[in-house]
Amino acid sequence: MAKKSAVNRNEMVKALVAKYASKRAALKATANDESLPLEERFDARLKLAELPRNSAAVRIRNRCEVTGRPRAFYRKLKMSRIALRELGNLGQIPGLTKSSW
Repeated sequence: MAKKSAVNRNEMVKALVAKYASKRAALKATANDESLPLEERFDARLKLAELPRNSAAVRIRNRCEVTGRPRAFYRKLKMSRIALRELGNLGQIPGLTKSSW
């Protein structure tokens, strides 16, 4: 089980990303638009830098929804390999069977 503080911090980052997503996208579009004057684009970059760091989507860490583990994460199932194996052995995941050869 991951530390509660790490899981809660990640949830806070997700909330900030959702809150500032539209503003960040608009500023990025303005800053990257080559048809606009250089001063306007530079102002957009400065405003983008003033936004909270944790409002950037790249700061979200993929974590297992069962245990909170940050590594060995399967995106399709939103869980770690360890939780996947435990739930698979218990028969909790449909279509997953233990392999044998």
